[in-house]
Amino acid sequence: MEEFSEDGRMKNVTMHKHFILDGFSELGVLRPVLFIPFSIMYVVSLSANSLLLYVVVSQRSLHSPMCILIAGMACVDLSLPVFWVPHMLLSFLFDWRGISLIGCLVQMFFIHFVGTFQSTLLVWMALDRYFAICKPLTYHEQMALPKFLKFIIPHVVRNFIMVTLFVSLAGTLSFCASNVMNHCFCEHMALVQLACGSTAINNMVGLMTVFLNVLTDFIFITASYIVIFSSVLKSGKSCAKTLHTCVTHIVVITVSLTIALVAFLSYRIRNGLPAAVRVFFSTMYVLFPGCFNPIIYGIRTAEIRKHILKTLRR
Repeated sequence: MEEFSEDGRMKNVTMHKHFILDGFSELGVLRPVLFIPFSIMYVVSLSANSLLLYVVVSQRSLHSPMCILIAGMACVDLSLPVFWVPHMLLSFLFDWRGISLIGCLVQMFFIHFVGTFQSTLLVWMALDRYFAICKPLTYHEQMALPKFLKFIIPHVVRNFIMVTLFVSLAGTLSFCASNVMNHCFCEHMALVQLACGSTAINNMVGLMTVFLNVLTDFIFITASYIVIFSSVLKSGKSCAKTLHTCVTHIVVITVSLTIALVAFLSYRIRNGLPAAVRVFFSTMYVLFPGCFNPIIYGIRTAEIRKHILKTLRR
């Protein structure tokens, strides 16, 4: 590609189609050491979610709507790291940091599309708790698959449209300034920041995606639990069981959204955070829930915990 400089002379501009994922480069020769903690987290995530998924699928007594939703969360947490962690681990060991633009966009799509189901599944869990506690007589009717699909399909379509939109827009950008991405995977804003043209539309669509997906889900979840606790307090019934069934989801929501918020703000607000810290929070946002969620659900859900212990004893 050719452009004209300010003095009218023609200059050559390289349009990058190949990128270097240079996350944690500040560590220098110590960077390969990161293979150990990240590989441990990856193995924990794969084994814990596989065990949780196996227990729920193999035990007919666990085929309740809530346990099926927990299995759905395990599927998300099991598949999400597969799209980027192996590549990152290889880059730590063998310094394989390169990725093509097409490969980057494909990786970005699957990471963000699958990742959106974390908050969406928490919405469905909140909905399950609402019907179980506030509308117990109609619970099985409302959670039957035909009716429940009415809640599922709009969320899936919304996630697909928004992720496809901002990934497609990122693919239309020109990358002529640098091809070094200070990240361990193709995160949307990390790629957009390398563009040499205007990225106002990309930033706007990225913000819209956060608002329409994560923030909307969070508002719905918060409203659901407010209604649930208000209903319990008004009824005068003991709320111990309600707290036990809901606190698990609230803990997962709090941890997930806190890490997601820090990762999101670190790219959009000027701050003094070192680049390595920003990359760390972004990787934890994607990887940590896969280690944390199955342990929390396995410990706090009595029926699942009982069958997990039986399986491990075998």
